[in-house]
Amino acid sequence: MSSIPQLFDLALIASRRKRALERFGREGEFLLAEAVTDLMDRLSMVKREFALCAEVGGHTGLMARALSTRAGTERVIRLEQFPALMAEEENGIVFDGEVLPLKPRSLDLVVSPLFLHWINDLPGALIQIRQSLVPDGLFLGSILGGESLQELRAAFLEAESELTGGATPRVAPLPNIKDMGALLQRAGFALPVVDQDRLTVRCDTMFALIEDLRRMGATNALVDRSRVPLRRSVLIRAAEIYAEKYSDPNGRLRATFQILSLSGWAPDKSQQQPLKPGSAKASLRSALGDKSDQMEN
Repeated sequence: MSSIPQLFDLALIASRRKRALERFGREGEFLLAEAVTDLMDRLSMVKREFALCAEVGGHTGLMARALSTRAGTERVIRLEQFPALMAEEENGIVFDGEVLPLKPRSLDLVVSPLFLHWINDLPGALIQIRQSLVPDGLFLGSILGGESLQELRAAFLEAESELTGGATPRVAPLPNIKDMGALLQRAGFALPVVDQDRLTVRCDTMFALIEDLRRMGATNALVDRSRVPLRRSVLIRAAEIYAEKYSDPNGRLRATFQILSLSGWAPDKSQQQPLKPGSAKASLRSALGDKSDQMEN
């Protein structure tokens, strides 16, 4: 039996993403579009060409299409959980969400926009990505961070506690920036970097926000989610709390999305290496011009 905690129902996530794409097309792409723009901006600062690339869990394929227009790109492989998410693309590969069917040292670049936060074994997925890269190959990714939808989480928690005396998980637990830096190092990436952006969107009501999440295929998919339909009174009370606590002066409601951007390189001898302990040729004391002595005097 697997020792990996099963937080997310991956089959449910896949089916909801598939249904969202079939019903709404690219209407729910606004958050993904922000992530793809950011990742392409970061890639533009890397003065290298990447011939063979893979997009992991890109949903609508927006990232893959952007990569295909970049100079030097010869092929972009798309990994998705349903064939329907890839139309009839020749370079599409179906995978189960946890095991990446990629050959070791086969890719120059792996990019994953807003998908890996759904993975139960995130450390394992990062290791697989690193192993799939050629030496000095690059990984770029973005995930939702733990501050995402904090307003929605708080409103549901308060409403359920007030009306039922308890609460069930409604918004997924998500990683923080410190955790992701440690995970990239643990996965064996060289020169790992994690930073963040906060995107605040506005909506008319809490129900409009939930509908936007449905268009993204990003509604509650926790394994421990309640199977009992949410009481109407709780839903209405949560909407009232949301409007009371998280509205602008004009009445529009705020929703926070924290996007963590990840990057790391497959190790290679050509990369800059840290100095070995004790190998420094000058002391900190001399670099400071003996200012420590001056301070003591």
